[in-house]
Amino acid sequence: MGVRISPLVPNYNAMRIVNYVKNSYAELVQKVTWPTISELQNSAIVVMVASLLFAVVILCMDLVFENLMKFIYGLLY
Repeated sequence: MGVRISPLVPNYNAMRIVNYVKNSYAELVQKVTWPTISELQNSAIVVMVASLLFAVVILCMDLVFENLMKFIYGLLY
């Protein structure tokens, strides 16, 4: 048997969680600078172009490797 604590007494961990949520909300509202629509659009375009370039580079590497393997297997058989 142990000591029972009344549920009306706030738990220390619960208080820490509540304070964390309050501080997080305050930081999001007061300290964070959110990008404008035009900044978001520019960033999205940059990501799309970079992704396309990356895909083209990988495609070229794949084609070179495929042709190299066909050449090597052609020499062996």
